Amino acid sequence: MTEKTTDEVFLHPGEWYFGGPDTVIRTLLGSCVSITLWHPKLLVGGMCHFLLSHRKGPASDCFSGRYAEEAMLLLLHEVLATGRPLREFHAKLIGGSTVLMVIERSLPEHDVPARNIEAARRLAHQLSLKVQAEDLGGTSARVVKFYVRTGDVWIRQVQVADINVDPDAGRQTK
Repeated sequence: MTEKTTDEVFLHPGEWYFGGPDTVIRTLLGSCVSITLWHPKLLVGGMCHFLLSHRKGPASDCFSGRYAEEAMLLLLHEVLATGRPLREFHAKLIGGSTVLMVIERSLPEHDVPARNIEAARRLAHQLSLKVQAEDLGGTSARVVKFYVRTGDVWIRQVQVADINVDPDAGRQTK
């Protein structure tokens, strides 16, 4: 009898991953936002973890997962490789917490969480994504697990002081 193995991938800020049914994608979000895309028949899906709503300054020759639009383009490249249209994928939006109270709320350009949330919603609207769920805003960080086989996203809210990040958890990007 062969044991089924699960590929567990941890996303650090600015990373993204797209995988098959035996993949579990994990991340930890504060002000950052993750978008998951999942195909219910192919059992493939991906997640991005972006830090900022947009790039300041001139565009680069290569995309960076650090910025909302560029992270989405990296995921969309994988979606296109499946040969299925984007409209068949389900999306979930997670994150955008105000975990650091030093943010000056009177200056909208400094409200990174709000700008990240707005960017995720704008992208979902522009791409006509089927948004199945949102867990956005608040003041708690989120531990996120995305099970590609089922499309389930499990979220546990945690206080920043309670976070113990294992530096040896492994990094993998695609």
